[in-house]
Amino acid sequence: MGHSKLMRATTPLLLGLLAMAAGCGFQLQGRQVLPPALAQLELYPADRQSDFTRALRASLSASGARLVENSAAEVTKVHVVTDEFTERVLSVDARNIPTDYELTYRVEIAVRTQEREMLPKEEFELVRIFSFDETKLLAKEREKEILREALAQDLASVVTRRLSTLQ
Repeated sequence: MGHSKLMRATTPLLLGLLAMAAGCGFQLQGRQVLPPALAQLELYPADRQSDFTRALRASLSASGARLVENSAAEVTKVHVVTDEFTERVLSVDARNIPTDYELTYRVEIAVRTQEREMLPKEEFELVRIFSFDETKLLAKEREKEILREALAQDLASVVTRRLSTLQ
């Protein structure tokens, strides 16, 4: 079969698959369709420099929201009430040196327009188990930083998905 015949034969199939994917609500991960009330918003973070705040800004922007600061206009306000990362020792070895940690990233979000409360304070939390080896201290510290950043990005995606459900 020639190249042009192959293209003519597969093009309808590809178009059909794309139509089915679009029809079932398929979206690329990381991009949510936000309601019109969230098209322009102001973010009030608990910590302006946290991994979660940076990830949430990126996620909201990727979803089409226009982030404004110190706006006099009537925009929707997204408050990050709590933004905390904690680690807790889960297990220790015979010498009482930690071998496993539980890493927890927790945020509380509230959303308000001028007229009403769209989302009362709601908590979101993600937890990961992190194994620790004192002989690889530098590598494990870097791994913990990477896990914290990944938790923040995952949490920002969860929050953005939740915001996309608001009416």
